[in-house]
Order: sequence, then structure tokens, then C-alpha cells
Amino acid sequence: MTDTTHQPIGLARTLRTIAIVTGVVSLIAGVVILIWPLKSAVAITVLIAIYTLVAGVINIALAISSKGLGGWLRVGISLLGILFVVSSIVAFANLTSTTVLLATFVAIMLGVSWIVDGIVSLFALGGPKDPFSPVPRSKGWTIAFAIISILAGVVVILSPLLTAVWLWLFIGAALVVFGIIQVVRAATLER
Repeated sequence: MTDTTHQPIGLARTLRTIAIVTGVVSLIAGVVILIWPLKSAVAITVLIAIYTLVAGVINIALAISSKGLGGWLRVGISLLGILFVVSSIVAFANLTSTTVLLATFVAIMLGVSWIVDGIVSLFALGGPKDPFSPVPRSKGWTIAFAIISILAGVVVILSPLLTAVWLWLFIGAALVVFGIIQVVRAATLER
């Protein structure tokens, strides 16, 4: 016969511990980003470069060792693996430049996404009414959202590096706030 009276206490303690650990990790990551924004961004670039290197080596090994692959597929996987390895080597050789390039690329993609979101919102105004939506579409709010989204996207595309810096600092601040909230929530859970 098993004792089930202590299972909820054990589960609550485990969940509390997980919440504290994730909160502390979030808090530490946020503080690191805020104190050393460039170094922490470079660290993320290093992780991506390591992933790319491993993926490239795996693709090359797969192309060499897989007997069931056709010739063109083997060549394609080999070339992709070589491209990954070369990209990784270039990233490691120029970590700061690669970090700036990566940040700029992410910011530009964010800007493009906002522009597309705004345009799609404007086109959705002329489309059929959504029969599943419990709330009718508000044309004024949709137009305002679309204009703000498009303008924000244009601003981001015109200054992607500045946007990337502010976005990185915002992520750091958010991680600090979320970490503190998570630790406080965990500390107030019933024991």
C-alpha cells in the first residue's frame, strides 16, 4: 500500500523549487544583459556559431556515411554542411561583426514583419466579416493599429542597429522583472 498523503506536498515543493530556479536564472540573465549588453550578445552569437558548426559537421558526416542517399542529395547535404562550417569559422573569426550583423538582421526582420502586419490589417478591413469572431471589427482601431505598425516598421528598418540595442536592453530588463516576480511568487506559494 502506497502513502499518497505526501504526494501533493512533494509536488508543491518541486514546483516551488522549479519556479525559484527559473526565476533566479531569468534574473541573472537579465542582469548580465543589462550590465554587459555587447558581451552577452556576443555570447549568444557564439552559441549560434557552435550550433552551426555542429550542424555542419553532422551534415558532412551524414553525406559521407549514408549509403541510401542519392548522388545529388549527398552533394547537396555536403555543400550545406560545408557552408555551415565555413559560416561558423567566419563567425568565430569576426565575433563582434557577426553579432552586429545578426542584431541588424533580426531588427530588419522585425521591421518588415510590422510593415507586413500593418498592410495585412488594412487589407483585412475590406474582407468578409469573421463569423467566428464574437467582437465586431472596429475600423478606426484597425486603421490606427495598421498605421502605427507600418510607421514603427519603417523606423526600425531605417535604424536597425539602434533598434536592436534597445530591444536587447528591453529583453534584459524584462528578464530581471520576470525573474523577480517568479521568485516572489514561488516564495509565497503554500508549503
